[in-house]
Amino acid sequence: MRFLQAHVIVGLGVALALSGCEAPPPESVQQGFRGTGMVQVDNMKVVDKIMTDTAMPALPPAAPGGGPKAGDIYQNVQLLGDLDIASFTRLMTALTTWVAPDQGCAYCHEGADMASDALYTKVVARRMIEMTRFINSGGHAHVGETGVTCFTCHRGENVPATTWFSNVEEAGVFAGNRAGQNAPSPVPQYASLPVDPFTDMLDGEAAIRVATNSALPRGNTRNIKDTEATYALMMHLSEALDVNCTYCHNTRAFYNWDESPPTRVTAWHGIQMVRALNGDYVSPLAEVLPEHRLGPEGDAPKVNCGTCHQGLPKPMGGASVIAEFPALQGD
Repeated sequence: MRFLQAHVIVGLGVALALSGCEAPPPESVQQGFRGTGMVQVDNMKVVDKIMTDTAMPALPPAAPGGGPKAGDIYQNVQLLGDLDIASFTRLMTALTTWVAPDQGCAYCHEGADMASDALYTKVVARRMIEMTRFINSGGHAHVGETGVTCFTCHRGENVPATTWFSNVEEAGVFAGNRAGQNAPSPVPQYASLPVDPFTDMLDGEAAIRVATNSALPRGNTRNIKDTEATYALMMHLSEALDVNCTYCHNTRAFYNWDESPPTRVTAWHGIQMVRALNGDYVSPLAEVLPEHRLGPEGDAPKVNCGTCHQGLPKPMGGASVIAEFPALQGD
């Protein structure tokens, strides 16, 4: 009898525990040819939460054109001087809301002297506006017509949630040199892969490739360590977009571009864009940023795929965010 009672109690406990669980409402999308298993499955509760938590804050409606130019009224307006006063003020309000809602104007401006460049944050903000314009004018192969604003990455925070620094090589540890891997790291999702594939591949020009272009033994430039670094970067891409390998690849032939979805081409352009952003805009800011904003090796916090995507295949769910901010659209 006691044995039966124990089983009943255990059964009730399991039933009670499972009653708090709920199967996610899945939504699947066929990414490739039928029969290849190229399907993306999303938990819409997770997607909806991300969209809700990162919704762009409401802003005043676009100001009517006309009136004096900001460059004629204010001093040291180096980028946005052609905007009329009303449009300039609205954009400044937006920038504050997107990047520094708690600090307000004081995050970039020192006291009553709004023209001063004494605060490093103002110098950085100016460079970031230039970077945003570059993305919106030259990054169509990746971002399409949706564009980006400062909110795409910052989401109301001074520093985007997802940035990276060059990883300090661990030499002389008790178990020997780990060769940049075999250490717990969220970058390769805690796999035994290199923990810093970004420095060479997203702030450099290292080849992102597994298969060689030539047969062994001559001319093969790919080795196991390079291959592992490529896989580590692919793990980051998967996590950043919350997708699996078939989002960009046909698993019957990972290397074959002809059998891959169009998203693989879009991702290729995205990698080239990230390299340009880090090389031309972000990494040089190490000379401007204070020490507490720099990494262990003195480098600036750089961008990767997660900086914009933050858990979605398309940042902000693919919503067009640039149409009402022509000053950020670039040339």
